[in-house]
Amino acid sequence: MNISLKKKEKVPITTTIPSVDGKCCYNNHLGCFFCIMKEPNSSIRSNGIKNYFKKMPLIDEDQELVLVLSGLWTMAMSQPNDKELPSLGIFECMASLINKGINNKSWLHKNQNIYIPYYAAHIIGSYTMNNVEFAIKALDCGVLVSLLELLKGNMTWVEQRVAIRAIGHLASYEKTFKDVAIYEEEIVKLAMKLASTCLEVVYKEFVGVKDLNMRLKYHCDLLTRGVGGLEMENSKAEEWASQLQCWSLHLLNCFAIKERCLNLICEQNFLKELSEMWGGLANDTSPGGVGLIRVLCYKKDGRRCIAESKDVIKNLCNLSRSSDDWQYMGIDCLLLLLTDSGTRYKVLEMASMCLVDLVELRTLGGRSNVGNTITRTLLADFKQRKVKIKNIGVQKVLEEIWSLKVDRKKREQNMSDEKLEEKRVMVSLMKQQGNNSFWLGKIEEAMVKYSEALELCPLRSRKERIVLYSNRAQCKLLLGEANDAISDTTKALSLSSPTNSHAKSLWRRSQAYDMKGLMAKESLMDCIMFVSCCFKMDSSSSLMKKNMRIPYYAVRMINKQMESTWLFKNAQLKEFVNDVSEKPNQPHDEEPHDQISQKEQINVRATRILWQKKGFIEGLSSISEEPQLIEKGEISRRKLEIIDRESKKNVYSLSQCSETRHN
Repeated sequence: MNISLKKKEKVPITTTIPSVDGKCCYNNHLGCFFCIMKEPNSSIRSNGIKNYFKKMPLIDEDQELVLVLSGLWTMAMSQPNDKELPSLGIFECMASLINKGINNKSWLHKNQNIYIPYYAAHIIGSYTMNNVEFAIKALDCGVLVSLLELLKGNMTWVEQRVAIRAIGHLASYEKTFKDVAIYEEEIVKLAMKLASTCLEVVYKEFVGVKDLNMRLKYHCDLLTRGVGGLEMENSKAEEWASQLQCWSLHLLNCFAIKERCLNLICEQNFLKELSEMWGGLANDTSPGGVGLIRVLCYKKDGRRCIAESKDVIKNLCNLSRSSDDWQYMGIDCLLLLLTDSGTRYKVLEMASMCLVDLVELRTLGGRSNVGNTITRTLLADFKQRKVKIKNIGVQKVLEEIWSLKVDRKKREQNMSDEKLEEKRVMVSLMKQQGNNSFWLGKIEEAMVKYSEALELCPLRSRKERIVLYSNRAQCKLLLGEANDAISDTTKALSLSSPTNSHAKSLWRRSQAYDMKGLMAKESLMDCIMFVSCCFKMDSSSSLMKKNMRIPYYAVRMINKQMESTWLFKNAQLKEFVNDVSEKPNQPHDEEPHDQISQKEQINVRATRILWQKKGFIEGLSSISEEPQLIEKGEISRRKLEIIDRESKKNVYSLSQCSETRHN
């Protein structure tokens, strides 16, 4: 649809019903809708509203039409279960207004009519969100066909967002699904396309528009409600793009859970894309792509297709060893694949290398004994059908789990308290020896001591084992062994209570993910959780709230990873590559056109996330300098020089070593 790109002066959109001083006004042939709503006689008011809804789509010129729609949307949001308006024809009216906006371009561009299809679809979605009775009525009134026209892209991504929201509500009820399923193949294809391309579309059509005056005016008004500048527009556009993607996935969920169109949804390229969809930091409520993948893992055909994709399994493994809120879903997916004999041996190699670090988990995602469930699943046929496991690495992992969770556990159960205490004393001495070697720069020697202590340490001494795993991970970081560092820190975090609450292990794993590259999301999540844990520790100590600061090195990592995980990052790079290919003779040494402004906003976004994402404490001082390595006193520059000189294999920055205290 040809929609003017000219951005005029913004006019705030009113979202509250204006006062008319109790008097009825007749500024058009229908009378004032808000005066009708104030009519005390219910019968007269109902007739007036019904007549207004019937004649509303016939209005060609009325400056206040969008004001009425805005008011109706406010009422639908604030009173979604009120039966008055749905019983008087609001759904027929909204469907007619959407159709008129799509089919009558001259009317659409008059006055402020460009806003009307958006509000109409939003009103339908608001009333049907939690009310099956209204959903049935809406379908009977023919709203689905109108919403589908918006979903097809007959206007813009802004209207697609509210259309897919409304269709998702209609598809979520058992009583209305069959009516939506009449168009199932078309809807599923549209939802898949939206989920895959919406970020590029929003970036190309709004966020990445070079000339800000060329942004659609009504988009800016809807995003900011007419109040707010560039930062607010970009922030809301990111939030809406995330919602558009997540609502597309929710709609696909409605079909997948009923095993409809699985042949389309399980297409390999889409599954790979799906495993990387997380909605960005703007998404606080939806599990994103992993939510749909888990639904597919409950279906035999879904498991078969997912097991064929190494990329999907790899991403599920990465999620399972992260501090993401949806970590438990990644674990669920792997366990479902391992439980199915048809997919077990296709995923066992990759899954076992990840899940071995999680066998001592206690609670996660509201579930208890998670580690025991993982252990039983991995060892299900270890003794009986060992011949099937041909991979030496997998055999070694399963033997390690058996030794830890079966043999060693039985041995320690038969040990006396005196013997266990003797072991704890020996472990403490070995840990101290490891610490001394570490401070002398003998990193490999320290790592050996920590390993010996771990072999001796009783399984019930969880706190001591957390420290040993975390210290050994620090040694492996210094030796550049990122994968082993991730493994040890994950084991430490699995032992912590609550899960993922050991601050130093979070920071070290964040560094390890950063060292590996291409794992910015996992590094970011760990770093955010690390700062949260630091605040919790400070708030429980004697320090005053005003003395708490965000560690500078953590803010630096968060800034770096937020830039890498920006929701529109891939779209931005794709646009930049296209510009280069279209203009090969022009120099392109500069960063993408909006990269500089994006970097200017990154600190603001990082700070906002610190407050919002993990519920951080308010009123803190902003930034603190990096702490020295401290263990009952300050570490001298001399000792740091010794570490730098003697640790020849240290490929990781010692400045980052000084960012965290060694246990």
